[in-house]
Amino acid sequence: MSSTLLNFTSFHNVINGELRSSTTGKTRSTVNPAALEDNPPVPVAGLDNVNDAVQSARKAAKAWAQVPWEERRKALNAFADAVEANLEGFAQMSVKELGKPVNLARFEVTIAIQSIRVLSGFSLPEQVREDSESRKVITRYTPLGVAAGIIPWNFPISVACVKTASALATGNAIILKPSPHAPYGVLKLAELGQQFFPPGVLQALSGDDELGPWLVQHPDINVIAFTGSIAVGKKVMEGCSKTLKRCILELGGNDAAIVCSDVDVEAITPKLGYFAFANCGQVCIIPKRIYAHESIYDKLLAGLVNYAKNLSFKLDAELAIGPLSNKPQYEHIKQLLTDVETNKLTLATGSTKPLADQKGLYLTPTIIDNPPDKSRVVVEEAFGPVLPVLKWSDESDVVERVNDTKYGLGASVWSRDAEQADRIARQLEAGIVFINTHAETDANFPAGAFKESGIGVQYGVEGLQCYCNLQTIYRRLN
Repeated sequence: MSSTLLNFTSFHNVINGELRSSTTGKTRSTVNPAALEDNPPVPVAGLDNVNDAVQSARKAAKAWAQVPWEERRKALNAFADAVEANLEGFAQMSVKELGKPVNLARFEVTIAIQSIRVLSGFSLPEQVREDSESRKVITRYTPLGVAAGIIPWNFPISVACVKTASALATGNAIILKPSPHAPYGVLKLAELGQQFFPPGVLQALSGDDELGPWLVQHPDINVIAFTGSIAVGKKVMEGCSKTLKRCILELGGNDAAIVCSDVDVEAITPKLGYFAFANCGQVCIIPKRIYAHESIYDKLLAGLVNYAKNLSFKLDAELAIGPLSNKPQYEHIKQLLTDVETNKLTLATGSTKPLADQKGLYLTPTIIDNPPDKSRVVVEEAFGPVLPVLKWSDESDVVERVNDTKYGLGASVWSRDAEQADRIARQLEAGIVFINTHAETDANFPAGAFKESGIGVQYGVEGLQCYCNLQTIYRRLN
């Protein structure tokens, strides 16, 4: 096991089983958003690096597709074991590159390990769809070939592991492209993978804003698996259209939580608070709009305010919130708060002003008291520590208000009345609906999206199928 331990001080691109610098000689680094200190340099991949990686992946994919499923599963499980051996290293790297609270950083790596094991445990056996006297019809899934996984900055380890396990289990090769804001952990994942997969099967390239388009438009890449914003997802889809390559898009969400009148407010308030402010609100599938029934609105709002006031900027605290993970996101939330102030919305707690005495990209957790439905803070996905709480009285009306959005990732209903909760849940236009919880996705089960929140599926057997061609064989018997 000791041979799998990583050194988290130097970082390289991983191409054809080798640790390489950029052909351009360029490097870049990020800034620790909590301490405002420079992180180590990483290479900026050039087009030659991209072409080398794609060529290596195409060669490797043909051989990897012929490896029996069980052998691929064993390799992925060994990889998961190695990630687990480096859990603390990956977690501490996440703290440095993203300012992520320590417990959340460890939790992310734990979920990543579980996802590899779950996804590699599935299989896609051939199915006999007809077996008559005259013919036999078989359907089977075959790997697409070369995948490129474009990784977001908020949960890079877990997302990279899901894409890697999905691609490799189904017989594809994958090139990982981490976000320029969070390259470190993903590069180390690929470096670690060289001990378990043939050269070219798992590679990683760090770069700048040119790298993503190079991968998306490359004619020898068969599928792009992208996680990120709707705006960039549309550009990815447009780029994929030029070569008609597949794209799997996991995009933004503006999840609503509908809280019914019969809930135990004291019991659910810390759960809602935890989900809403997890990772400083930088999670795609957490409550970003809370609709509370008017009969319990004041009590729930007071509880959420108390929760928010008890959050700590100390990253090792039990109720830690952490900073915004990068300067662009920090500036985005500042602009959103300026809009709140300009439109004279009511703050239940928090501030529209930056913190003057706190080092790092921190903003005060802020709750908006019953803003108008069409206010920017309700309509847009904040992706930060800003939470609107709104009143409702009529069930049909609140469902209509919640569904009045371009987003369709997740939603939740909170009620002790199972019939009411189920009735509301089935009317919500979201790919994942939770009852009396939120954000509890599980790699065993598919996670899709409605509207502009995505195309394709993550997790489950259905997620693996997105990395495959479906082939039907008709055999005439007489």
